[in-house]
Amino acid sequence: MNQVVKKRVAILISGRGSNMQALVAAAREPDYPAEIALVISNRPEAPGLAWAREQGLPTVALDHKRYESRPHFEGQLQSLLELSRIDLIALAGFMRLMTPDFVARWYGRMINIHPSLLPAFKGLDTHRQALSAGVRISGCTVHFVSAEMDAGPIIAQAAVPILCSDKEQDLAARVLTAEHKLYPAALALVANDQASLRETTVVWQSFGAAGINHPEALFSPSL
Repeated sequence: MNQVVKKRVAILISGRGSNMQALVAAAREPDYPAEIALVISNRPEAPGLAWAREQGLPTVALDHKRYESRPHFEGQLQSLLELSRIDLIALAGFMRLMTPDFVARWYGRMINIHPSLLPAFKGLDTHRQALSAGVRISGCTVHFVSAEMDAGPIIAQAAVPILCSDKEQDLAARVLTAEHKLYPAALALVANDQASLRETTVVWQSFGAAGINHPEALFSPSL
């Protein structure tokens, strides 16, 4: 039997990395098509970096404040990714905008998760934006990273209800639960080439998605 070659993934974080933890947990399953080969944080004090070290994962603290420019920082980042033979990048709360040159180099191989149903409520304070707008459904989106913030081609989404009693923290918690299911599923779709990027369009292979069995959220593709 031929052994499946797993895609090598680098996770980039800036904080506690709860989505990173969900990806790491998923990658521990024998049939998951990706392995977490590197965790990088631009903030050396990030709690998620300490957690990753405790899990025995290769980690690097790449303090962006030590670099004179974004291209200088990204040059060092690129060197680390090449040394670790990285195939895919997963951004998990990485609070740095990438330059167009870096995005172009990794276009179709770098994904991000955003806590809204894009293209609605881009940027920060997404839950406040959703509550202020009075929408009744929110959620999260995994997308390929493009040069424009929160605007890349969409891979997968999960929708969750907004309740009349919701405060920001209530909605954030409900969306985060969906994120932790959606992100590992979306990364798997990319890692096994079931979802790939052709110019600005996500191209799908048949993946036999199961029915929707999560009453608290609607996932697309279904999980």
